[in-house]
Amino acid sequence: MYLSRKSFALDSDAPGAGMTEKRKVFEMALSTADATFQNLDSSEISLTDVSHYFDSDPTSLVQGLRKDGKMPDAYIADTTTANAQARELITIIISYLIVWTPSETVRLDARTKLLNPKWYEGMLSSGYEGVQEIENRLTNTVGWSATSGQADNWVYEEANSTFIKDEEMLKRLINTNPNSFRKLVQTFLEANGWGYWETSEDNIEKLRQLYSEVEDKIEGIDP
Repeated sequence: MYLSRKSFALDSDAPGAGMTEKRKVFEMALSTADATFQNLDSSEISLTDVSHYFDSDPTSLVQGLRKDGKMPDAYIADTTTANAQARELITIIISYLIVWTPSETVRLDARTKLLNPKWYEGMLSSGYEGVQEIENRLTNTVGWSATSGQADNWVYEEANSTFIKDEEMLKRLINTNPNSFRKLVQTFLEANGWGYWETSEDNIEKLRQLYSEVEDKIEGIDP
């Protein structure tokens, strides 16, 4: 998808013809890249808030195109600290830039949102949609594991402890939105199955059991 959407360019040999697909040229350019780069320009929407950021991350793609198979470095430019005046002048903006790696930003997102009681309790106060937001954030975290391996194992482990091992929290999630809870459990299992999350067999077995139980609940099957 990344290549099919981003391989278009103007051709100097065909002025006025508009943009045409130049996939081979784009692939050749990507195969020489040593680093990937994205801008983060809003403190309201970060890397794990939406799928756009990891959908647009070419890190693993570049690795596959490089002849040496080397994973390129990946960086996120955090411009959210630049003030309004600085945003008007690019020379000033540069002095305000904070450059993070995606893994550092995913860790920050996990600590301030997904694993932060103030955040997830705030989400749950809205009821049904709140459980969906928690599930979406975990899914987007897995997205970063898939595209560039940028989510640490402890993020999944702590999320499992927060939303699965805590029996009171577990009941709240199931009763509030069983469909999103099922997707949450499925995402944990997929993260483990794809090798993004290493955990105990007890944790995996509990997740499998919960998936079966919530399926029955959704289908209206009595235990």
